[in-house]
Amino acid sequence: MTQPDITGRTRVVGVIAHPVEHTLSPPMHNAEFRRLGLDWVYVPWDVAPEHLPAAVAGLRALGVAGFNVTIPHKQAVIPLLDQVEYEAEIIGAVNTVTCEGGVLTGFNTDMSGWQEDIQQDISLEGRSVCLVGVGGAARAISVGAYRAGAPRLVLAHRPEDLSQADTLAAHLREKCRGASVETVSLDSPACRDAVRSCEVVVNATPVGMASCPGLPLPAEWLHAAQYVYDVIYTPAETELMRAARALGCSVRGGLGMLARQGAMAFKLWTGTAPDPLAMEATLRRQLGI
Repeated sequence: MTQPDITGRTRVVGVIAHPVEHTLSPPMHNAEFRRLGLDWVYVPWDVAPEHLPAAVAGLRALGVAGFNVTIPHKQAVIPLLDQVEYEAEIIGAVNTVTCEGGVLTGFNTDMSGWQEDIQQDISLEGRSVCLVGVGGAARAISVGAYRAGAPRLVLAHRPEDLSQADTLAAHLREKCRGASVETVSLDSPACRDAVRSCEVVVNATPVGMASCPGLPLPAEWLHAAQYVYDVIYTPAETELMRAARALGCSVRGGLGMLARQGAMAFKLWTGTAPDPLAMEATLRRQLGI
């Protein structure tokens, strides 16, 4: 199916990120716009951190219908918005913005997208969860894990992210009353045991992306009884996923999360419910899997 002509009536949405070359959101959304016969288009914008305020002001002035926000802007964008939906406020990160009448409203669809995806395989009720990373994605996943019934969260962080980890832990204890949250540095002797004590391990860092290859933690810290989820979707199978599968772990990558959070954003912008399975199928075609 060919891309329809873009006219003065075409509604525009997109994604701001830095870098942005890896994103598969444009083909995913544009295929669904075509399938549903909507006169919309989704485009990527590479926005360096120092240009974020100007970019958001420009998108408002241009009258776009909304935009996604991803690394490294999910927290920094919040002060630039007019209002933030309750769940995004609890999470402390925004990944979707609507623009109606010039009013910018922030939402977070990462949390529910991740919950829906991972719980196809495993219930989080009563399970301890280790999150590797303490950025915007980790914020959404940590709140999602707690709300899905995980009684214990371990935040494994790089040494240089100690302050950010402590801030996130304090935020979770305040916003999610009763949450048991531990922080541990990846260079600490205690980190291996902390990771191995958790039933679910989630990589919420960029380590493993095509542009940032490697493992976010040593593979030997994992064991076969664990479930390993990697939020990365390019490549479709990361080094972490391959290593975990070789150890006998159950494994899932981030394609389903991307499709499901994208479907929620799609509906916020257009008012039309898309098919997340069709969106995931588009992603798989893009990756040749």
